[in-house]
Amino acid sequence: MADNLYSVERTVKTPHIRFDATSGNFELSGKSIPENSVLFYKPLFEWLDNYIQKPVPKTTLDIQLDYFNTSSSKCIVDLFKKLESISKNGKGEVVINWSYDENDEDMQEAGEDYQSIIKTTFNLVSFKKP
Repeated sequence: MADNLYSVERTVKTPHIRFDATSGNFELSGKSIPENSVLFYKPLFEWLDNYIQKPVPKTTLDIQLDYFNTSSSKCIVDLFKKLESISKNGKGEVVINWSYDENDEDMQEAGEDYQSIIKTTFNLVSFKKP
């Protein structure tokens, strides 16, 4: 793969993204309320399409969103489906860790909804904000 790292700095409206193809460690955190979610996530999906061709044996996505809008929700499902295809096609193991503040029922429910439709290891991880 030409570029082993896909990284975007967090802004007020967009999440921090760090996908490392060498280690298979992927991170997505913060808020996802871009003006145009499809446009924002398009370069990530293009990068991911390349990664999916030759993934490392284990890919782990740690995702911790404080808030996301409806259009981002669709992109998140698309992200999970792309990752799910790695394990479906026998190319490697995929683990998704959905972290949420124990007091944020909306994020917990969102994680539970995703967990019910994604057919790969999907862990719900609650934490307590200091």
